Amino acid sequence: MASSSALRELQRELEAKANDLSKIQKGKSYFKESPSEEKYTIQLGENELVLKELDLLSEDANVFKLIGPVLVKQDLAEARANVRKRIEYISAELKRLDATLQDLEEKQIARKKRFVFFLVSVYLKCSRIMP
Repeated sequence: MASSSALRELQRELEAKANDLSKIQKGKSYFKESPSEEKYTIQLGENELVLKELDLLSEDANVFKLIGPVLVKQDLAEARANVRKRIEYISAELKRLDATLQDLEEKQIARKKRFVFFLVSVYLKCSRIMP
C-alpha cells in the first residue's frame, strides 16, 4: 500500500515538473515567433536606409516630415538626429528581445537538466519500491 502512495506522489511530482518545463518552452516559442523582432528588424533597415538618403542630401536641401495628412518642412540636421534616435531605440529593443530570449533559453536548459535528474531519481526510487 505504501508503494502505491509513493508512486502516486512521484507521478504528481513528475507531472508538476513536466508542466513547469512546458511553460518555459511555450514562453520561448512565443518570443521566437513574435512579430516584434521581425518588425523591429524591418524598421531598423528602413531607418538606416533613410539615414543614408539624408546623408546624401546637401545642407540646403528641403526635407519634409509627414505629420498626419500634412507635410511639414523640417531642418536637415533635426531630421538626421530624429532618425539616429529611432535607430538607437530600435537597436536597443532588438538587444532587449535577444537578451530575453537568451534568458529563456538558459532557464529552459536548467529546467531540462533538473527534469532529467528528477527522472533518474524517480527511476531509482521505483526500482527500490518495485523490485
